Amino acid sequence: MTISDLSVSICRPDRWVSGVIFASPHSGNVYPDWFLKNTRLTMPQLRSSEDAFVDRLIGCAPELGAVALSAQVPRCIIDLNRGADEIDPLVVRGVPRHPLNQRTLAGLGVIPRVVSQGRAIHERPIDRAEAERRIAAYWRPYHHTLGGLIAEARARFGQAILIDMHSMPHDALSHLHGTRPDMVLGNRHGLSAAARVSDAVSAALEAEGWRVRRNSPFSGAYICSAYGRPGQNIHVVQVEIDRSLYMDEATITPRPDFADFSARIRRVVARLAAIEATGGTGDAIAAE
Repeated sequence: MTISDLSVSICRPDRWVSGVIFASPHSGNVYPDWFLKNTRLTMPQLRSSEDAFVDRLIGCAPELGAVALSAQVPRCIIDLNRGADEIDPLVVRGVPRHPLNQRTLAGLGVIPRVVSQGRAIHERPIDRAEAERRIAAYWRPYHHTLGGLIAEARARFGQAILIDMHSMPHDALSHLHGTRPDMVLGNRHGLSAAARVSDAVSAALEAEGWRVRRNSPFSGAYICSAYGRPGQNIHVVQVEIDRSLYMDEATITPRPDFADFSARIRRVVARLAAIEATGGTGDAIAAE
């Protein structure tokens, strides 16, 4: 069953196997006219902050026994992986200049000030009422849905496992020496997911031949910190995929071998969709 509006698209399996949710909060690409009229940026510039096509990569989750949850609203309008109070006073008028975290200072709060390469989204600050409207229209419905799924999973299966899927520009790792990882797994250094879950995610990715690094430079943002409670058997693992593996970053189009990459991700999803509370895998999906 699929339910979709501008804030969120949720697709549920016929049989939810073990309480696993795959989510993509940054792949939204529905750009309303009211927003496009109030930015000087081109569509490719706006889309540079998208986790483009990640929603397509996790689209197989329901047929494999897991829930797929994707944002529809673009990240440059509102960032669903930020707290509702992470408001940048340089982009929203009338907001107190309270202590800000590094993300918000960099222009990457819940209402982003910039897209990639520091390009300003708005020509002038927006009204506080507009910021609150976006939070009410897009942020709260997404998190209401996500929180409800997590609570349902834990009630039904004794566990909830959220695999929060993202993509990173290839240049995001240019500062690293030696062989670069293909993917970065974040669990807030063990605070958002138990080792058995993090190890299962890492093993599923490495089984496909990808190099995985943990917690550096991305250890997980708001969603990991807000929902990850391994002591209560609620686990959140963030996965960052090097965009160059599956898309042309300049044109924001899938690579010619996108189908092959997608098939590899499907095998990862199949393996993780059946994680049991004991750390094993269910027979139904293990046979895929």
